[in-house]
Amino acid sequence: MSTRDLVLCALFAALLGGLGMAPPIPLGFLPVPVTAQTLGVMLAGTILGAKRGGIAALLFVLLVAAGLPLLAGGRGGIGVLMGPTGGFVLSWPIAAFVTGWLAERFATNANPIRLFAVSVLGGILVVYAGGIPWLSLVAGLPIEKALFGSLAFVPGDLIKAGVAAVAASGVRRAGILPIHA
Repeated sequence: MSTRDLVLCALFAALLGGLGMAPPIPLGFLPVPVTAQTLGVMLAGTILGAKRGGIAALLFVLLVAAGLPLLAGGRGGIGVLMGPTGGFVLSWPIAAFVTGWLAERFATNANPIRLFAVSVLGGILVVYAGGIPWLSLVAGLPIEKALFGSLAFVPGDLIKAGVAAVAASGVRRAGILPIHA
C-alpha cells in the first residue's frame, strides 16, 4: 500500500469516528440505536473500493476495540463489541469490503443508481447479516424478534445509502479518488 492509500484509510476511519459524534437515537424495543456510522461504511466502500474501504473500517473497529470512544454515544472497548450491538460493528469491515468489491465491478462509472444498489447490498444487507444473528444470540432474543425489530432501521439505512450514492457519484465525477488504485 502506498502512503496515499494509508492516508485515505486513516481519513475514512476518522470519518467513521466523526459520524459517531452524532448522538445515537435509541428505539426502546431493541438495544441497538440508530446511528450515522453505517453511512461511513458505505462511503468507504463506494469511494475507496474493496481493499482500502475494508482496511479503513477494520482500522476503525481496532481503534474501538482498543477502547477509544468512537462509537455513537461515546462508546468503545471490547465490552461494547461483545455486547448486543457488536455484531453490527464487527461486520463493518466486511460490509465496506463487499460494498467496494461490488462498486468496482458493477458501478465503475458515477451512476448513482448503481452506487445506491451496491450500498444497499454491501452496506445494509451485510451489516444486517452479521448484526441480527449476533443480537439474537447476545441479547437472548428469538431470531425472528431480532429480525423484525431491525426492520425499523431500514428506512434510515436506505436514506444513508442514497446519501452515499450521491456523494460517491460526485467524488467519482470529480475524478479525485479513483476506485481502482
